[in-house]
Amino acid sequence: MRRAAGYRLHLCGLLISIALVLGGCATGPQWSSDTRTGATTKDPRAAKAPRINLNEQSVNSLDAPSNNLWIHIRNGFQMPELESPLVIQQTVWLAARPEYVQRSMARSSRYLFYIVQEVNLRGMPTELALLPFVESAFNPQAKSVAKASGIWQFMPKTGKDFKLTQNVFRDERRDVLQSTDAALDYLQRLYKQFGDWQLALAAYNWGEGNVQRAISKNQAAGLPTGYSDISMPNETRNYVPKLMAYRNIVMQPEAYGIVLPQVENHPYFVAVDVTRDIDVKLAANLAEMPLEEFLNLNPSFNKPVILSAANQQILLPFSRAEIFQANLKQYQKPLASWTAVTIAKSESPEQAAKTLGVDVAQLREVNGIPKGMRIKGGSTVLIPKSAGKTSDISVNLAENASLSLEKPPPPPTPKKVSKQSKSAAKASPKDATKRKSPSTAPAKSAKNTLTKPLTATTNSGKVAVKN
Repeated sequence: MRRAAGYRLHLCGLLISIALVLGGCATGPQWSSDTRTGATTKDPRAAKAPRINLNEQSVNSLDAPSNNLWIHIRNGFQMPELESPLVIQQTVWLAARPEYVQRSMARSSRYLFYIVQEVNLRGMPTELALLPFVESAFNPQAKSVAKASGIWQFMPKTGKDFKLTQNVFRDERRDVLQSTDAALDYLQRLYKQFGDWQLALAAYNWGEGNVQRAISKNQAAGLPTGYSDISMPNETRNYVPKLMAYRNIVMQPEAYGIVLPQVENHPYFVAVDVTRDIDVKLAANLAEMPLEEFLNLNPSFNKPVILSAANQQILLPFSRAEIFQANLKQYQKPLASWTAVTIAKSESPEQAAKTLGVDVAQLREVNGIPKGMRIKGGSTVLIPKSAGKTSDISVNLAENASLSLEKPPPPPTPKKVSKQSKSAAKASPKDATKRKSPSTAPAKSAKNTLTKPLTATTNSGKVAVKN
């Protein structure tokens, strides 16, 4: 099970997550919190959390503090001031763009409580909860030219190092809960390595190997080894100043003409276990949410279906969880309209579509297959579920599916033919009979000449000569 969102009461003493238990419902799809056969082990932290049954309890019946989260964040600032003109430059830059700041702050309101809660549980400075402002402006779909992704901008390799699944169906670098957990793990490891939050942040941006080499170089030269002392790229040099600029804005927004959005000090979302495959659009409809807002909370899904075999959760605003459950009880149709298959051998999308009995344009679109490419053998593709098929996508495919594409092999090169051969090939039999051989023509001429009597001229006149 993916990590459940917390709901903190008064002294932040109670953490809950929601599981929808409909086992006794005779009508509608079965959506249960029971562990599926073959499913992976559920997260022990979530397992320890008290759970509520929405059939018997109401989320709205729980009381929560409504004090401003920004105050709580300010109270947790621990990092030392960075004495650098770059901090002033970055603060001025943000203050001159209040609309940009307010947009990113508004986006953060969906995720910020959860991140601050996790930072507090680890005893880390709350400045770190502001780091996604620097990394992605809290855009969960952000992707850099270097292929870093999500609000914490994990590179593919670093994501794999921290067990963030990246496959056909989902990319957990964009998962709010999983990526936050991985990012804080990484930052804690870097702090343990360097003993300094500024250096840890430099390593998060530039890589720990690069920071360590820069420190070693200064040590060898007898120079200081702090963040402001070591050599680093301009991006990294400005990285901590950018974070400190956001801290300045949060600390004194009125001083910079910024109005922070109201963010209450309780969870924005709850987590609902997915125990049957369900279409993304249907899940949004059952929660009576715009699809865009649903995807803002659930940005990790690569395909139009959410898989139960991956022990996924969907995040829903508190006000939508009970609506989702009530609508799900009444829903009588299949929850998922997609399934997955593995392509046995390399073939073009046209060939695969014909074999699978699906529309080639739809196959290309849902699987992101550009023209001029073919599907490599062993790849998994998503196709519409056939009528009467009720089974969900298997655990093996949910966890290990991949799609590899390749250019088709070039057609065989035709053999080169010489000009003489081309001329010979063009000549017809009729032309050959008309053409006279140079050796034959004089012989014929000689024969014709010899059949006539020869004559010679003398003074007395013409005299016949025998041949």
